Amino acid sequence: MHRRRRRDAGYATVEAALAIPSLVLFTVALAGVLTGLATQIRCLDAARLGARAAARGESAAEVETAVSRAMPGAAVHITTEDGLIRVTVRASVAEVPLLRAFTVHAEAYEADESTVGSEDTDADPDP
Repeated sequence: MHRRRRRDAGYATVEAALAIPSLVLFTVALAGVLTGLATQIRCLDAARLGARAAARGESAAEVETAVSRAMPGAAVHITTEDGLIRVTVRASVAEVPLLRAFTVHAEAYEADESTVGSEDTDADPDP
């Protein structure tokens, strides 16, 4: 009796059909992560810029304008407590609907320059 060998025909097609969507999904996920990291860095730069501007004594509107130039579409929150200015910037990762659900935020702190050196110094510097 003569036996026929099983052939591997078609297996490469099935493997490719399974591998290609996996590679596409991995590529999209990697692009999303890289976009998120870039957005995080931009948020941090915008928060630092805003904190420096607020520390110099610029108004909240001017700080928000500067931050919005550095990070368009971001939400800015400015607080001052005990001579320390905190600027928080929050933004969505991308305008792509899938990535819009993810947000990143960054905070930056600066000493308020108007309060630096204004401590009460009643002591005479020359004894």
